Amino acid sequence: VARRSGLIGKGAKSADGQPPTVDQKVTTVLCPDCDTEVDLPPSGADGLTTDHLALDEVFLQTLLTHNSVRCDLCSDGDAELRCEVCCVNLCEFCSQAHRRQRRTSAHTVQSVQELKAQGRLSRPVLCSLHPAQELRLFCESCDQPVCLECAATFHREHDCSAARDIIHHHGGRIRDLVVGRLQPRLQRLEESLMKVEITQDALQARMEATAEDVRAFARGYAASVETHCLSLLRRLEELRVQRRNQLHLQKVQLQQALSDTRGGVRFAERLLACGSDAEILNAKGVTLARLTSLVESGYDPSPATVAPDDSSSIHFLPGEGAGEVDGYPVVGVIQTQTLDLSRCTIEGEGVQVGRQGQPGHFTLVCRDSAGQPLGRGGENVLVSIINKDKKNCMVEATVFDKNDGSFSVSYTPAEPGSYSVWVCVKAQHVKGSPFPLTVTRRLRRHAGTFHCCTFCSSGGAKDARCGCPGTMPGGFQGCGHGHKGHPGQPHWSCCGSTQEQSECRAPGHRPVTPTVRGQLRTVEL
Repeated sequence: VARRSGLIGKGAKSADGQPPTVDQKVTTVLCPDCDTEVDLPPSGADGLTTDHLALDEVFLQTLLTHNSVRCDLCSDGDAELRCEVCCVNLCEFCSQAHRRQRRTSAHTVQSVQELKAQGRLSRPVLCSLHPAQELRLFCESCDQPVCLECAATFHREHDCSAARDIIHHHGGRIRDLVVGRLQPRLQRLEESLMKVEITQDALQARMEATAEDVRAFARGYAASVETHCLSLLRRLEELRVQRRNQLHLQKVQLQQALSDTRGGVRFAERLLACGSDAEILNAKGVTLARLTSLVESGYDPSPATVAPDDSSSIHFLPGEGAGEVDGYPVVGVIQTQTLDLSRCTIEGEGVQVGRQGQPGHFTLVCRDSAGQPLGRGGENVLVSIINKDKKNCMVEATVFDKNDGSFSVSYTPAEPGSYSVWVCVKAQHVKGSPFPLTVTRRLRRHAGTFHCCTFCSSGGAKDARCGCPGTMPGGFQGCGHGHKGHPGQPHWSCCGSTQEQSECRAPGHRPVTPTVRGQLRTVEL
């Protein structure tokens, strides 16, 4: 455990102080504490740097746990004393022998119990090649601590110094890195870590608060939606009861009228079929009065007006805004508008006039009895455009539902003439249908030149003509500025029209084509 936790980096050397050769296979391990990759020396894990501090902590923990340690010299008895110079634990017998030796007689010895009370206990760092020798020297050439025997053999010609003489240099380098570089970084890292932890806590708190706000909103919104749903269902039930009562009243009226009419008809038929002349004449007055009353004042509605609303006007519009419920906006309304054909309107000139070969457009707006647009689509709209003179000549019309109660109608007539536009909703004509449609022939393009006068546009050619009534003396057949009949403004040479964007007004007339020179001059102008 001590060796594994004491890994300090790559480049570990073998036990003899030499780095591994290139031909040797290198095994890399990962430190479990700092995640540093370390190459094992040829001697294996035993060649790794030993963490003596960890060993001291192990011995101290052993002393604290077992209340005793073994003598480092004899390993037989429990150590009671410890040499501060040699850093060895001694039993009473070895301690006396240690004091009798001239070399160690002046060493300071302390009680193990006192050291235990101080919480500090260290062992000497021994050489791996010479276990009896302590590492008291440091080889500058090999950059590693050595014992006296290693210095005399393997490091004979190397620069070896006493560890206590150079510890200030190497320890100072370590201290400079720790104090000057790493401690400020450590402080910054701790502050940054604390900031990240505080931010994490704030984030967690914010997320929890926001999640609670979302849940509270969802609960409130769900309650509002549920309230709105109940309101819609109540509205729907009210409509059902209202329509049911209306239908029931109409049904009772129809049943009563049917009963009265059937009774009168049966009596009259039986009287005529089975009664004698005297019986018929005798009951004539009462029978005629009853039948006349049924004919004149009886309830006789048209089947088209009975139950005009088949409940198809009741719609649920889920995307329509319904205001707010308890402060929450809700959508979804029940639409009860009923189509009124007499209120429907046609918008756009395309229902009245059209032009051959050009698209025509108009819009049908479906409205209710109050004249308001229905606000929904889905109605069965049929548009037919029929030529009045040629019954087999029809124009195909395209109907586009805008889903807002309006329908866009487009068509392209192939022939000019008079047409009838049939606009039907639910197989019934809207008000004003069929509409008269006049389709004029396609726009005739001008064959001449839009010029100021013939003299300028033709370059003074005498044979150049113009559709305006202007004339010039001197044998010129066209018009000129300030001369008789000139319109006083630019005009078309083919028909004399002063409107540049207009239809040619010269039917069957092909103006004389100007000379090449005149055309070029006109282009230049």
